[in-house]
Amino acid sequence: MVTQMSTVTTLPVIDARRPSTLREPQGRPEHRRGATGSGRPQPVERGAPPWVQIVPGTILLAAVGFAGKIAEQSIGAYGRAHQLTLPNIEYVLWAIVFGLIVSNTVGVPAVCRKGVDTYEFWLKVGIVLLGVRFLLGDVVKLGTVSLVCVALELAVAILVMTALGRAFRLPPKLISLLSIGSSICGVSAIIAAKGAIEADDEDASYAIAAILALGAVSLFVFPVIGHAFAMSDQAYGLWVGLAVDNTAEATAAGALFSDTAGRFAVLAKTTRNATIGFVVLGYALHWARVRARGAGVGNKAAFLWEKFPKFVLGFVIVSALATAGLFTRGEVADLANLSRWAFLLTFAGVGLRTNVSELARQGWRPLIVGVVGECVIAVITLVMVLAAARAFS
Repeated sequence: MVTQMSTVTTLPVIDARRPSTLREPQGRPEHRRGATGSGRPQPVERGAPPWVQIVPGTILLAAVGFAGKIAEQSIGAYGRAHQLTLPNIEYVLWAIVFGLIVSNTVGVPAVCRKGVDTYEFWLKVGIVLLGVRFLLGDVVKLGTVSLVCVALELAVAILVMTALGRAFRLPPKLISLLSIGSSICGVSAIIAAKGAIEADDEDASYAIAAILALGAVSLFVFPVIGHAFAMSDQAYGLWVGLAVDNTAEATAAGALFSDTAGRFAVLAKTTRNATIGFVVLGYALHWARVRARGAGVGNKAAFLWEKFPKFVLGFVIVSALATAGLFTRGEVADLANLSRWAFLLTFAGVGLRTNVSELARQGWRPLIVGVVGECVIAVITLVMVLAAARAFS
């Protein structure tokens, strides 16, 4: 007969007169007692790594942006195939439109939100790389009289848009975006300025739509006006380069008049484009000072440097390097394409984060300011070019 021995475990005696020295077992967090006191271990949720969390939203940005690019190319191909002159609606606007449709119908899935929020990072990357497309050396190629016209156009556009925006009581940063877009290079300038002055997505969407309105009309109206005033190729090209904001529309509107006019339009337009760094830099400093006054800080210089968007300096540096010829032609093309891809993601995100009801609160005022302002600028620059042509003919 085998005698079974039981092991007796001695338990500590707890004296009620002294505080207990027993402690909760320091095991893994997921094995601790739950808050309900049931004694059963409660699992602790572990989040995915940050880079995994942004993947779904980044894929959504790429899909929406790529759809915008396909829409732009498809409309252009259709026009060429049927010998039609169709307005060149740029891919960034299509990306915003498609993003708006998604966000205001089915909505952005929760799993995609963190990735969609990276659109501001892609904006900064795109702005820095955008500098490779704007050569400071283009300014000296235009000639003294034309350079004076470009300088006057910058001042006139900023003054007109600012005055109209204030008259219609638009938000200050929307006025800044409209002024920058109309004075320099339309969509590209608005893209660069949005991050520099920390403008809202709704303001950027409105500004782009308003600036593009005249660009589409210019393809049909500008050649007719040029022939009506019997403008020379150089005068017409200069006017188009001054009055039409987006480079694609300016090139097309000039070429519809003549090949020579098209070349002058591109030259005048690229000269305006070359000033983007200086103008955006000025507005960035202005809004940094506004924030400094609002915050009531003592050391304004340190505050300005802290709030100043450093990527704008990156844009200027890349532009200076491109001007100095440190990039090969192939490298310039590659960096420009990377910039466009970054902007595809950026403005897909703008559309996905924009609420149509917020846009509706502004009504038609931003569009009216944009259209009226662009028409006024077109008339003033036409008078300017005709006067210069007569004086130096």
